[in-house]
This record gives sequence, C-alpha cells and structure tokens, in this order.
Amino acid sequence: MEGARVPLRGVLVSSAIGQTLHRLGGDVVFGLMGSGNLAVTNAIVGAGGRFVSARHETGAICMADGYARVSGRLGVASVHQGPGLTNAITGLTEAAKSRTPLVLLAADTPAAQLRSNFKIDQAALVESVGAVAERVHGPSTAVADVTRAVRTAVVDRRAVVLMLPLDVQAATVELTDPVLWPELAPVRPSSVEAVADALARAERPALIGGRGAVLSGAGPALRRLGELSGAILATSAVANGLFADDPFAVGISGGFATPVGQRLLEEADLIVAFGASLNVWTTRHGKLVANARLVQVDRDEEAIGAHRRVDLGVVGDARETAEALIAALTARRDDSDLGGSRRSVALAAEIAGGAWRDEPYEPSREWLDPRDLSIALDDLLPSERTVVVDSGAFMGYPSMYLGVPDAAGFVFPQAFQCVGLALGNAIGAAVARPDRLTVCAVGDGGLLMSLPDLETLGRERPDMLVVIYDDAAYGAEVHHFRPMGEPVGLAQFGPTDFAALAEAAGCRGVTARSVDDLEAVREWLSDRDRPLVLDAKVDPDICAEWLEEAFRGH
Repeated sequence: MEGARVPLRGVLVSSAIGQTLHRLGGDVVFGLMGSGNLAVTNAIVGAGGRFVSARHETGAICMADGYARVSGRLGVASVHQGPGLTNAITGLTEAAKSRTPLVLLAADTPAAQLRSNFKIDQAALVESVGAVAERVHGPSTAVADVTRAVRTAVVDRRAVVLMLPLDVQAATVELTDPVLWPELAPVRPSSVEAVADALARAERPALIGGRGAVLSGAGPALRRLGELSGAILATSAVANGLFADDPFAVGISGGFATPVGQRLLEEADLIVAFGASLNVWTTRHGKLVANARLVQVDRDEEAIGAHRRVDLGVVGDARETAEALIAALTARRDDSDLGGSRRSVALAAEIAGGAWRDEPYEPSREWLDPRDLSIALDDLLPSERTVVVDSGAFMGYPSMYLGVPDAAGFVFPQAFQCVGLALGNAIGAAVARPDRLTVCAVGDGGLLMSLPDLETLGRERPDMLVVIYDDAAYGAEVHHFRPMGEPVGLAQFGPTDFAALAEAAGCRGVTARSVDDLEAVREWLSDRDRPLVLDAKVDPDICAEWLEEAFRGH
C-alpha cells in the first residue's frame, strides 16, 4: 500500500556484528577459525573485508597488533571461545600493555551452559592482563555494543575483547546504522609557560619522544621545537625512527644509546619527555637523566611520574603541547636569536660519526658476529623497510644497527618482554605496508615458539625477510647466570636446521655462518618470490654491553 513503511529485514546478530565492525574500520581481520567465531568472521569478509588465517591464536592477535602499530588503524583479531581466547592471552597482554587500539572478537558460551567444556570466566581473564572486557549483551544492543568496543579501542587506545555469546549470535535483529562518536580534540595542555621558561634558560636541553609522540603525530613539531630551543633529540625504543635523518638526533635513549648519545643525554641540564614513560630502560636505570631537570608531557595523568619522579608534569597531547611551546618560545624571541648554543656544525658531525656501526669492536673469529651480520644487512637491504624485533639477548643488534625510515618502520613488541611475538607482529606489519620490505629479527627460541605461523608466512607470502640470530640457546639466561658460576646447560641446545623448516613451510631457507653467506640474501632481493628465512649461526659467547646493563637492574 502506498505510503506504508517497509520493515527492515532481520539478519543474524553475527552478521550485524561483522557488518558493523567493518563499517567502523575493522576491515582487516586476523584469526583462527572455530565454530564460535566462523559466522561473524564470514560477515566481515562478506562486507568486503580481508581475512588472514593464522595457525595459533597468539600469532593472530600479534598480527593484529603489528598491523595497528604500522597502519595507524584499528587492529582486529577473531578467536573461538574458551581455549581460543586462552591461547591468545600472551599476545593480548602485549597489546594491552602497549595501548594498541585493537578489538579481539572472542566467542563465548551461553550463560545457561554451565557445564560446557569451553566455559571459563572470560571477562575476568581478559581484565587480569589489562585489556578491556566488553560484551554483546543481546540482539537489540548488538550494534551499540560493537560501536562502544571500537570507540574504546580507538579513542582510549586500549586493547578490547568483545565477547560474543553463541546464543546471542544466533538470534536475529534488524540491522541499523551505528551511532558514531564525535570527533574529539586532542588533550590540550592548560599551561606551558613553566616549560617554556625552562627551555629558554637551559644551556643543554634534550627532548625525548615516546610512543605517545608517535601516535599524536608530534614528530615535525618536536623537530621544530628542537630547532628553537637548541635541544638534541632522542626517542624511547618503541619510538625509534621518529627523528630519522635529523642531524641533531642521537637515536634511542637508554640501553641502546650510542656512546655519543649517552654522553650528550647525561650532560643535559633539562630533559623534556613527550609521550615517553621514562622507565628504567629509557633512562638506563636513571643514569642518563640523573643530572637534568625532568619534565614529562603525557595525555594520561597517571603516567606522569609513574616510573621516575619528575620536576614538572604537563597533562596534554604531545603534538598539542609541542606546538604550544613553539608558540611560547617564538613569542619571547627575536627571529635572529632562534636556536640554542648547544647546536653546532661540530656537534652534528660528532653525532653523525658516532653511530653504532662506527664504534670499534673485536669481531668473532670462529662464528658469525651478530654486529657484522647486522651491519651487512643494513647495507644490503632497501632503506624503505619495516624492522620488527622480538625479545631476547640478540634484540639490541637489529635495534642499534638496522636503520629505519620513520617511526612506522620500527615495531618493538617488548611491553610484556615475551619471547616469540615478533613473527606475528611482522606478518601484520607486512599486511599494513606491502610497499616496504618487512624484516623480522628473532632469536632461535622466539622462532621456535612461533613456529606454527611459519606456515602462515609461507602461505600468505608477504614481502618479508626473517633473520634468526641463532645462538642455539636462551642467550639471556646463559649470559646472566654463567658469570655467577651457575650451570647453564639447561638453556642450551643442539643445532636446529631452520632453513629446512622454512623450505617445508613454503619459504626459502638459507643458513649463514659467515658474512660471505649473505650473498644469498643479495640474490633473493632481486627476485623476492617468497619470504626468506635466514638462519644466522651467531657467536653464542658474545654478551652485548646493553644486556649486561639490563642485568644490573634485576
């Protein structure tokens, strides 16, 4: 009849969830299929999304984590209820501690199924590792529940687990449009005059950018602030690349800092940290900041002074605060007087000549030296790269010797200090930036812990090089306990043929025992038809100086 309202057709709640998530930016999903999450994942793909199938749930959520870090978009993972979620918990913990904007779709048992084999208190488990537990409560709230979960992930920068009870998924609902949240302005600092005064008076200022500076896009403003104040620039490890190619950037602050960088930071009389936590790793257990007045800028009030007492705290977005400081310094200075005295042609030359590759060392004579390996790879590989570094005794070498083009080119999943997460992060990073070669640096222990997703690597075939710093041991434990006279045989192993494992998984495998063996990498670079896994048999007896420093904090 003319003028009559045509009712909306009902759809399964699982379909409404998938379509809503897709509309809100969750169009790339990583996961492992089970009966509880198949329908909702199919709905995302049916709406035009892409699905990347992992072989282990921790690998799946690490892929979503790496994708979010590199792309700046929402990360999405999908797992089965019960064991599907428990298998993902380690990767979820890393994402939660790193404040990665991520939604993990986790099926859940209906409330009435008290004796289900899959039944656990999923919300309590999720919250115990610092993630946010959300739930689709019923058919009528499904769209709003998904929207709330995505808003929390994106706006609050949290890892969110959205529980999807099976009985609710199987119900029907009229699909409606999600009600979008308003665009929120960054947290503006209430006042920056005290910080501007400190920068104007400082003779040897330094600025440290952390992940908060990366997420807020503060890099250009911090570079300009450095020019105005005469400050040197440094980053936390996770923000490596933020000041790439700046002549007055000394690289990573902390255990990975070059000798020149360490000295310049120790000499600073004022250090202003933007979106950096100033934890023991960034401050080298306090040594690098002991002589400076400390200022910390962070949008989260509870982060200020959480790791180290600071002299002045500013609650504000890193970019907004940097821009306000630029305005304050410009207003009180004559254009001809901009730029502090610390910056000079001589200082720029000293910084340029003080890179780690310029520092002398006694190379290994019987094994492949991890420093030789890293320097050679830095020379061989294209500069447009994404470097993903796993945890372990080796992790300083790729962080210190492999250059990156920008902050999006470095992924450092170390918030939980867990071995074995980098392969998943690297696959996600490669999906996010297929235009760049992704380099996954991992130890032999980390690669074996993530072995299921070596098959994912061979099946998906992203443009990736996996470099295994293979010392046939859990090297950190060996180097920590051997000097104490403690037997370390339990942490050492026989050789593993990673090249054969790689070939079996559909990748190319190469074993390197000398720098000359890296010619195989050069050949592969000219025809990257499948990922390359490089098993580098490195010297197991070299203990990096940064690792010895880290042990002193135990």
